[in-house]
Amino acid sequence: MLKQRIITAAWLAPLVLAGLFSLQGGAFAFFTAAIVLLGAWEWSNLAGVQRATHRAILVVGVALLMVLLWQSGGVLSPWPLWVAAVGWLVNLYWVTRYPAALSQWGSTPRRLLMGLWVLLPCWIGFNVLRDSGSVWLLFVLLLVWVADIGAYFAGRAWGKRKLAPQVSPGKSWEGVVGGLTATLLLALVFSAWQGLSWSGGLVLLVVTFFVTLVSVLGDLLESMLKRYRKIKDSSQLLPGHGGVLDRIDSLTAAVPLFALLYTLVPNL
Repeated sequence: MLKQRIITAAWLAPLVLAGLFSLQGGAFAFFTAAIVLLGAWEWSNLAGVQRATHRAILVVGVALLMVLLWQSGGVLSPWPLWVAAVGWLVNLYWVTRYPAALSQWGSTPRRLLMGLWVLLPCWIGFNVLRDSGSVWLLFVLLLVWVADIGAYFAGRAWGKRKLAPQVSPGKSWEGVVGGLTATLLLALVFSAWQGLSWSGGLVLLVVTFFVTLVSVLGDLLESMLKRYRKIKDSSQLLPGHGGVLDRIDSLTAAVPLFALLYTLVPNL
């Protein structure tokens, strides 16, 4: 398994990084759309759609929505990011109330609708951040990766109090604190690198705090859906790594929120 994970990462990581930081405009939108559409294919399974033809039709429907957003200029508009902000508040309620609130979202149509406010704003967020350059896109990617690493090591060393035992028994509050500590240090490094004023640096720390917490929610939401479907991975598209959603679950929450705050905060 470890060998397969290394082989997959060896060719996948350079490809993804090259696409994210060398492409611009329509090419970047197409590249990130391809990633999100793979996530949509997996989401249809999480929603309970098992026939391949039906899942393909749903993916085509998401692709058509992307085309409409691109043609209308919505790909750089903040309104889908506001939809995401409201949607993730709803997701937070459902995750903290699992399984008590299962009847509110457990039907296939409702899980599919949930996928729209998770996946489409993530795509929008990627494009908003890339349109501003590459610095803040790099920051939010590093934020998620650093949060995962900090949470992993802190959880292994000190994890005792379970974060959401009904959803993801392996996660702890100590892990969350470790992830927050790591991302706040990352924010300090970025503030110095970008030459932000003290007020700009303070704003970045506050933004980082909230986005880190939301990235944890993204992970928990997918864990909740997989637990309900009784599956370990969202798919086997990435040998040794599971599915695309298993790799971008935290980003689906962090990217649109960070992009929204970027459009609202003048000091970044």
